[in-house]
Amino acid sequence: MTEPDDVVVGMVGLGNMGAALAANLVGAGHTVVAHDAAGPGRAPEGSTPVADVAEVARRADVVVLSLPDGTASGSVVDEVLAVSVTDRRAALVVDTSTIGVAAAQELAARLAAEGIGHVDAPVSGGVAGARARTLTVMYAGTDESCAAAAEVLAGLSDRRVRVGDRAGLAQAVKLANNFLSATALLAASEAVAFATSVGVEMATVLEVVNSSSGQSAATSDKFPNHVLTGRYSSGFSNSLMAKDLALYLSEARGQEVPDGLGGPVAAVWESFAEAEPGADFTRIFPFVAGG
Repeated sequence: MTEPDDVVVGMVGLGNMGAALAANLVGAGHTVVAHDAAGPGRAPEGSTPVADVAEVARRADVVVLSLPDGTASGSVVDEVLAVSVTDRRAALVVDTSTIGVAAAQELAARLAAEGIGHVDAPVSGGVAGARARTLTVMYAGTDESCAAAAEVLAGLSDRRVRVGDRAGLAQAVKLANNFLSATALLAASEAVAFATSVGVEMATVLEVVNSSSGQSAATSDKFPNHVLTGRYSSGFSNSLMAKDLALYLSEARGQEVPDGLGGPVAAVWESFAEAEPGADFTRIFPFVAGG
């Protein structure tokens, strides 16, 4: 197994999550080259910003993606593959983006056809979890690709779970997780709005719920840290959550599994994203409560 210093990691996408992941890789001892379409200002200290994806592909052994959707991941893969084999150093792509089952399978197949490995590795736990290294990296891929990515995955977070041997399986788990997260936060918002409407203090509602059967990550984390405080700064937008729920619903319907709850939940999040595009997703509470 190679040591971190022996492998150059390229990070493409330096938004809230990507920048935190890139910083983790630097902290783990990796040499990191980083690129973001917004420019070099987002590159974390200790990394080397580069001008474009092609330069990442020329300088990095492993390319890690942290991008908003499958279209963006596909575009970056196009740019990696456009670099000639003689100039291209990249031999493995680790995609931490949430892009859906079919998109992950397509990207893995395209990369494999050019001799490049792929690990499907979406993440969950938010920006705070990334910084604390408690983020969960769920990943899937061939034995060869997962072994080659092991040190990089370890650099991303201390929590990693391999969920399967082919692309798309990690996406399925991530979409299921985000559906549960979005549903719990929406349900908590409606419940808290009801209780506070008759005069119960929000802090009191949360104290009772968090010691009772209604507890969830929404009531134990999102509400105390972002809603009750008025911070609304989880680092994850309602637009991304609406996108993930639309992906979940599409994939679930494609598999012909029950989606009676998925449709209404996705519809509320879509309405929220349309009304306040780009807002922190914890602001679903004032949206639901009407204030």
